[in-house]
Amino acid sequence: MSTKSPITTTSSRLRAPGLALGFGLWALGIPNMLAAQSADSAAAKPAPITITGYVTTSFTASTRATDEAIVGRLFGRDHNQFMLNVGDVVFERVAATDSWDAGFHFEPVFGQNAAVVKSGGLDLGADADIWQAYVTLNLPAGKDRYVQFKAGKMATLMGLEVFEDVQNPNLDVGTQDIFLEPFTETGIEIDGKFSSRLDAELRVTNGWDLVADNNRGKSLMGRLGLAPDSATTIALLGYVGPEQAGSTTNLRSGAQALLSRKFGGSVTTWLQLDYGQEDGAAAGGTTAKWYGVGFWTAADLSPHVGLGIRADLVNDRDGARLSGGLGYPVNGGQTVSSLTATLNLKSWQHALVRPELRYDHSTLPVYDGQHSQLSIALGVSHIF
Repeated sequence: MSTKSPITTTSSRLRAPGLALGFGLWALGIPNMLAAQSADSAAAKPAPITITGYVTTSFTASTRATDEAIVGRLFGRDHNQFMLNVGDVVFERVAATDSWDAGFHFEPVFGQNAAVVKSGGLDLGADADIWQAYVTLNLPAGKDRYVQFKAGKMATLMGLEVFEDVQNPNLDVGTQDIFLEPFTETGIEIDGKFSSRLDAELRVTNGWDLVADNNRGKSLMGRLGLAPDSATTIALLGYVGPEQAGSTTNLRSGAQALLSRKFGGSVTTWLQLDYGQEDGAAAGGTTAKWYGVGFWTAADLSPHVGLGIRADLVNDRDGARLSGGLGYPVNGGQTVSSLTATLNLKSWQHALVRPELRYDHSTLPVYDGQHSQLSIALGVSHIF
């Protein structure tokens, strides 16, 4: 069974119009979104090939580390260690949306983060990966409308948080992103931009975090993006497919809602709701179920200081998602919640400095025999 966990082994994610934050550039005071976070678009003239990216290094320490590992953490998983998290380079030609045009996105990544997001069937070594590599074909459909076909390895459509940490409100990602969503999928996708208020995506893939399929079935994921007004966006998503190795009868299915609201020019909030289930994944071969709730706020406190706050909860009542991965012991079910506060300091041009404080709690004593842990972290990034 493929899960979004490095023990068993996410980006750009297309959003509802305006939902993509492009947080790293927002935090640096640059108003436009990162290309990796927005739908492919360009002027009528052929677009050049661009090279962008970032480098992040960090340090994290926890009050309840077990064998130098911080339970339940992904990028900040090593206790009391300086980490070379990632060097991410994007080579891209964006397809024009007003003509018959083609583009591509090629994104190799290097560093310790690569080790925990790898897809089955692709191995470039412990600290290297091809995060995304896909081709885009655009069909114009009128003013500000288009249809695009994509083929290759793509980051998931799910969730607010993405692999590119500089685009997130917080330094490290939360439990929903790690355990309730895939990182990447390999297959084909059709995108439709129908108006400034409506867009949609449909994807057929080998499955969650798989370049080489582990069974004979294919997985489906679809997303509908709505923008009722210029300050509000809604993304509704559903998925279904066989994710267990060698089986096409046990299906994983679920739904997600992601809502965003801007308040003035300096505050944005998000609410993410997740529900999922999987046949044969609970004790006795029964259907396992889970749900998650996450809330984020990102605010500019001054031109040089931003604040990101996340509160999240995941109920894995049958032990299908949070059992045996990232330091969690094998268990029959638990509920995990966390509260995270991150300062985003942007006094240096093209640099982002992020001190972070996080509190985790579980209904089981999973943190070195305790029910909770407190951690501190510091991340430093350069965006180019």
